[in-house]
Amino acid sequence: MNEKETIIVNGYAYPSIDPDSLASWLPSLTLLSNFSYGFTPEGDIIDLDDENLIRAAQEAGGVGNLMVLTPLDSEGVFSNELARQLLENPAARENLIDNIINVLYEKELFGVDFDFEYVLAENRDQYTALVAEATERCNQAGFIVTVALAPKTSRDQPGLLYQGHDYFGMGQAANFVLLMTYEWGYTYGPPLPVAPLPSVRRVLDYGVSEIPPDKILMGMPNYGYDWTLPFVQGESRAEKISNGEAVARAARYGVAIEYNEEYQSPYYYYYDEENREHVVWFEDERSWQAKLNLVSEYGFAGISIWNIMPPFEGGRAILESDFNILKV
Repeated sequence: MNEKETIIVNGYAYPSIDPDSLASWLPSLTLLSNFSYGFTPEGDIIDLDDENLIRAAQEAGGVGNLMVLTPLDSEGVFSNELARQLLENPAARENLIDNIINVLYEKELFGVDFDFEYVLAENRDQYTALVAEATERCNQAGFIVTVALAPKTSRDQPGLLYQGHDYFGMGQAANFVLLMTYEWGYTYGPPLPVAPLPSVRRVLDYGVSEIPPDKILMGMPNYGYDWTLPFVQGESRAEKISNGEAVARAARYGVAIEYNEEYQSPYYYYYDEENREHVVWFEDERSWQAKLNLVSEYGFAGISIWNIMPPFEGGRAILESDFNILKV
């Protein structure tokens, strides 16, 4: 019998996580990413009250906390204008790195995860340079740097989500790269699996052409969506639900859960009390198994779960059955 591989498992969490859910996940984690810290255009840190996440990780042992750094505006929306102001100001970038390291020391964290989404194309190289500078200085101080990247399938892929993320550059700049291989099915989009396997593979195939596989953490979704049909672009809004709620909802409406072999994702249709048709796509043990198989196939360092707010005992059991989890 082959010895199990040891992998890194990162899980994102908000401080508002249910303590029982957090406790259930911690044995299966290497890294706990605290979501999220902000910053000002001048590079000052907007703090996160994450004492409960830090304390839980320390008490569990072997789990390192990352501060997740995001350019969120006052409405909690990703702001490329905030990112632009910081990235185009060398003094602000240096100030930001100084402040990151101060927080890492002060809170005894393990490192920082850069999660800048919708970076403008003209700021791409400045963003890569920021991560490279942060990695050099953080590593010297004993901390790691990760960066979360949009799910690209080619170098010059058009679209605001993709143009500011340089796969090759970030693969050189950071210690680890988290590929966000999810959200094909999303709140405002048409009914699709959150992470259909063929789409995930296309991102991974491109990813390994630019980034060493042993630096990649593959994104794993821990949620689903419920769409009311018919879907109307610009009007419809799917309800985000946990995998557990998806299973419970199918039982409540007395419908069988089906499985799409091409997408490697479970789904079902039901009619609600007002006789409106719904479709639900979510994750189960089968879909997680299909994704986890890719970790060994591609030779990745591990996985990154968005997010661990709801428990998912079935997925966690498969993870622990397939792999040894690195502890820090």
